[in-house]
Amino acid sequence: MKTALITGYSSGIGKAISLKLKENGYKIIGIARRDTKNIANQNIICDLKDINKLKREIKELLKKESIDILINSAGVGVFKPHEEINIEKIDEVIDINLKAPIALTNLLLRELKKNQGHIINISSIESIRSSKFSALYSATKSGLRAFSLSLFEELRRADVKVTNINPDITKTPFFDNLNFQPSKREKTHILSDEIANSVLFILETSSVITELTIRPQRVEIEKKKATKNV
Repeated sequence: MKTALITGYSSGIGKAISLKLKENGYKIIGIARRDTKNIANQNIICDLKDINKLKREIKELLKKESIDILINSAGVGVFKPHEEINIEKIDEVIDINLKAPIALTNLLLRELKKNQGHIINISSIESIRSSKFSALYSATKSGLRAFSLSLFEELRRADVKVTNINPDITKTPFFDNLNFQPSKREKTHILSDEIANSVLFILETSSVITELTIRPQRVEIEKKKATKNV
């Protein structure tokens, strides 16, 4: 049985991936800010902004578990004029979207090399295009994409696979605190289960899919009343 460590396993894309892999015989260890029962076989409750705690948790985990797969799915978004974003929010977006995946990879890399493992980073369509009010978010996701593609070149001789996934607008709680959301109309958004199915395929193919972009057929969003998003 292979073991996958998944960030953001308690909701959205991370939850869908966790459930799909668990259904297909993988052992799931989840990292999230809160516990969610019946998803992970084991969980680590940790704020990804707390790199020192994360480091301690991973060191303890590796004393008793062998990790074959790392999936960095946790993410946070902000889409507004850059001058309106406070410094605390800037720190949060960079820490969760970029710093934590890089740090986790560093902490697990020797283990993944030993197991000829697989790293999957959930980036974003915003990593390959330029969008209004998305400078901060796009910077972190572009950084994650660049990290993934360069890391594959570094690790391919060690037989460690690295995959970067760029989902377009996906119907998840990601949009709960934003002032827009996916349209309810058909063909205008992706479902988390579709991404989870792709992850399973990526893990079980013998070749390496270094990058995958998933998009809905049509472009359409719905505006909503802005909520707390500082």
